[in-house]
Amino acid sequence: MENSNWERLIQNLTKEGILRTPKVTKAMLAVPRKAFLPESMQQYSAVDTPLPVGYGQTISAPHMVSIMNEALMLETGHKVLEVGAGSGWHAATVAEIIAPSSAPRTEHGHVYTVEIVQELAEFARRNIMKAGYGDRVTIICGDGSLGHPEKAPFDRVFVTAAAPEIPKPLIDQLKPGGIMLVPVGNVSLFQNLLRLTKGSDGKVKEENLGGVAFVPLTGRYGQDV
Repeated sequence: MENSNWERLIQNLTKEGILRTPKVTKAMLAVPRKAFLPESMQQYSAVDTPLPVGYGQTISAPHMVSIMNEALMLETGHKVLEVGAGSGWHAATVAEIIAPSSAPRTEHGHVYTVEIVQELAEFARRNIMKAGYGDRVTIICGDGSLGHPEKAPFDRVFVTAAAPEIPKPLIDQLKPGGIMLVPVGNVSLFQNLLRLTKGSDGKVKEENLGGVAFVPLTGRYGQDV
């Protein structure tokens, strides 16, 4: 029943035009949300809404993860930075696209995901290992608003919490030709999901993909909450 509910949700997201490309759709089907939820929340895994994962944080709604994964234009072999690992689910869906099991290991991409809450970082690490993505996803406990300079530059960067403004370290760590997604705005209101594309000259083009609602980004470049 759980699998059929998840498949039905993915079918609905496809009909609504949210899921548009086969590789993103395939990844969403391959990585159900249930395995990344606390036991008390697992019965709601196929409900298209954010769910609490503890410590004041949430796991994103499936439609939002779908929107972001489509907007990132992910390709096999990409090196990706996620800011805000949460329970690890979003990183796993990205890993399924950039490092699919069918691709030669030499062509595999990698996701580096930074989580500021130590308990959540440990929860995410356990979930990632259980789901079989331990070779493609690295969980780091730290201030994600500073990025992860040790592994920069990145082909793609995405932020899963609302920033008051675009964190400069994340732009600096984005490769020329790279794409970054970040929700920006006041934490008490809806934010705008911005897509930034970095040109070969280092200049950044900004697009507003519409209103969203995320938990606040914390850390040096986070919200003052």
